[in-house]
Amino acid sequence: MKINEMLNIDYPIFQGGMANIATGGFAAAVSNAGALGIIGAGGMTAQTLLENIQECKELTDKPFGVNIMLMNPDADKMAEIVAAEKVAVVTTGAGNPGKYMEMWKAAGVKVFPVVSAVSLAKRLCSLGADGIIAEGCESGGHIGELTTMTLVPQVCDAVEVPVIAAGGIAGGRQMAAAFALGASGVQIGTCLLASEECPVHENYKEAIVKAKDNDTVVTGRIAGTPVRILKNPMAREYIRLERNGADKIELEKFTLGSLSRAVKEGDVKNGSVMAGQVSGIVKEILPVKDILENMVKEYEDIR
Repeated sequence: MKINEMLNIDYPIFQGGMANIATGGFAAAVSNAGALGIIGAGGMTAQTLLENIQECKELTDKPFGVNIMLMNPDADKMAEIVAAEKVAVVTTGAGNPGKYMEMWKAAGVKVFPVVSAVSLAKRLCSLGADGIIAEGCESGGHIGELTTMTLVPQVCDAVEVPVIAAGGIAGGRQMAAAFALGASGVQIGTCLLASEECPVHENYKEAIVKAKDNDTVVTGRIAGTPVRILKNPMAREYIRLERNGADKIELEKFTLGSLSRAVKEGDVKNGSVMAGQVSGIVKEILPVKDILENMVKEYEDIR
């Protein structure tokens, strides 16, 4: 079963829950265009999450989701809000959502944790996950080590719930590959950064469009906190500091507010421009509707 049949959406496509980017308005635009829009609670408080959920409900009557980074100090309150507001889907990262499962299930919320390893997928399914988002290291932002091509089929073989393939997917060819690997749907993020509706600064969108195939880099590998971003002066300096033995505290101070500088201020030289390797195939800024329709048409033409 493709995930759109399970969730009553037009396309078997999730929008990534991008922190500081995926607002209620943006999630609504994605849901209205036929995919599953997802509010990224990373960087929000419980109150701002509630406001974004309410905004999304005002703008769409379609299903939408919320992504909760479980290390967020407001995670408990956010989990309660998701249940109280009966959000269709919750996706989770950076932690174990087990303690919220009963509450979410009682509220009819479908739970799709994001994983980067087979062992975690199996453990979360044993706790009651309705599906798994298997995210390869091609994706933007925080990443694991396995590629999408290797991770997805192993997760599909290991669990009995639907698997959503994420990381390195921005077109119909990659969508077809994901289904061939056993996935029931795909999650996309980078290509939606270059949408007219995306609330990031225009400089951020232009940086995605101008990026070439090898224009991303992973910072934080040495420190054990790998993050994929576009290459820029900030990224190069971070890597230099890391290689010269800077500790985590020094590196955290260096990057403090860097995502916001890129997203809100448009500083794509000194900010953290999180983006996946598929940046190299994103060539223009389009409405979300066109991005999704082009992707699905390409998939249907080759399947």
